[in-house]
Amino acid sequence: MGQSSARAVLVSIIALTLSAGRPMKVAETAELKTWDGRHDISKIEVTVAYFVPKNRHPLPDWHDRVSYFAKRIEQFHAREFDGQSTLQAKVLDQPFISARTTTQLRDGDANFIFFQTLREVDNKLQFRRSKRGAFPILLVLSEINWRPLNDFFRVSPNDGKLQFEGQIIKGRHFPGAKSGGSRATYLADRGVGWGLVSADGWRVPYVGTDCVIYHEGVGHPIGLPHPEPQNDTVMSLAQYRGWLSESSVDESQKKRLGWKQPKGNVDRSDDLFSSFTAVPTPLTPKPDEPVNLQLNWPNNAQVSSIRCRVQTEIQGPWVLTSELSPTDRDTAVPRTVFLGSFDRETPVSYRIDATLKNGEAVELWGYFQVRESTSGFLRPRGNATELASKAETKPQPKESIDLLALVDLERDTVAGEWQVVDGGFESPKQFGARLEIPFEPPAEYELTVIATPLDEPNGLILGQLIDGHRFLTLISYNVQQKTAATALENVDGQNARNNVTTFMADLLQKGRPSQVIVTVRKESVVVRCDGRTVIDWAGKPEQLSLDDYWKTPNNNSLFLGAYDCRYRFSRVSLAPISVTGKPLREVSPKKD
Repeated sequence: MGQSSARAVLVSIIALTLSAGRPMKVAETAELKTWDGRHDISKIEVTVAYFVPKNRHPLPDWHDRVSYFAKRIEQFHAREFDGQSTLQAKVLDQPFISARTTTQLRDGDANFIFFQTLREVDNKLQFRRSKRGAFPILLVLSEINWRPLNDFFRVSPNDGKLQFEGQIIKGRHFPGAKSGGSRATYLADRGVGWGLVSADGWRVPYVGTDCVIYHEGVGHPIGLPHPEPQNDTVMSLAQYRGWLSESSVDESQKKRLGWKQPKGNVDRSDDLFSSFTAVPTPLTPKPDEPVNLQLNWPNNAQVSSIRCRVQTEIQGPWVLTSELSPTDRDTAVPRTVFLGSFDRETPVSYRIDATLKNGEAVELWGYFQVRESTSGFLRPRGNATELASKAETKPQPKESIDLLALVDLERDTVAGEWQVVDGGFESPKQFGARLEIPFEPPAEYELTVIATPLDEPNGLILGQLIDGHRFLTLISYNVQQKTAATALENVDGQNARNNVTTFMADLLQKGRPSQVIVTVRKESVVVRCDGRTVIDWAGKPEQLSLDDYWKTPNNNSLFLGAYDCRYRFSRVSLAPISVTGKPLREVSPKKD
């Protein structure tokens, strides 16, 4: 998509605040603000990007799908906030084709793929606050999940075999696969919101996918937390209960944002958006068994037309199965409509469009599976089995923790003026700059750092821990020799100038990102730089120590440092090998 312009998928706010043609009573004018009270959200502008890795192909009907969800969240927001906050969703004209492959995007855990994806789109679009004064949200609907998953059949590979992965409640399919990994965050300092919905949360229209879109694409990005205790509202369990139109925003949360209760009771029984549902019957049909949609309408509805379509392959066409145009003599509202019958086991996506005689229209998407038995699960046919091929079942990156997301510069800076730059952290050019990471690592772990020297390289510092003993991994330390030194420090009391781990080589280059991976075991430390093993040490943890010069307030924390060189840290993540470790503060972004 790159620099392509955005095309608004607009729904009139005036039309959305009408109920069966009658204006609702709106409360007195109120100024709504984000959860922390810092930014005005009386107007919200959501830029929706369809994100595709460069080795994938966009869905043929991607624009229909994305536009459907854009319209749904506009309608829901207009209804819930009674015109006191208006939302406009703008869908980009073209898919955003990533510069990275699926494998590159998955080079880490769900938090890593979130930040890598959002930073790429944000940077390319030069995303910033709207000139019209609307609160800006960047919502990315991704073509992939953070782990391999066939979301149409709802299966994932595990040890060379397929396993079911999804949510089925009383016969209905809901989003929520472990491989999904949707994320969102509110960037208070910039005054913007970020949301990422993985493929499991939107590509296949399970009941509740539109709840996920609003949850991650509007709720968290304006700062809304999960309600405590849990309830059926959109920021809690709504995605497991029904469509977005059947949900709500928690009233206490709305009031915290500044929403005022409209005068009088609002009757939504004649509201088409709120009332209309279309549930398959039976919920799990057998092959050749007729399937109908059970329809629910608002009071006094008069139907002008109904159209139903189905799809049995995610890349396949939508097939028209029913089209009704009741005449004026048909006084009864259709309560069922024939969806079709299917001659074999298959997943089915469906969409229904209906128009009332007063001109109001509604669209609803859903999903079910045709199966011989309600036990077991459907297996992909033909090329879909490639999901379990060697290419897909090769060892995946360990689940890791984005350590940069834990850092607060005001609280965690130990020495020097550190900055947030392009979503990462930049160290100052001074001796002994340090930034503490509020995380206590497990006994065994793998630390991955991507850092770029902005000056002539000197002293990249990674403060680490092994069985309670702190030490440094020191990369490219200039000791006034022709070649820089890389080493663990200290080993048996000896620093990087001369100990058993000292490795002499110019590993880093000014302006070039480098990847450093440090694997800490109970009695060993291995360091690789850009794929090259430079340290392979084995010994007792007590042989390693840290000079007082490099200490930070918390003796059990990891830290970053720099010595007479500015470094930009774009990734710092930790993959546990034994237990998971211990964050010393709440992890960001919010995850679901």
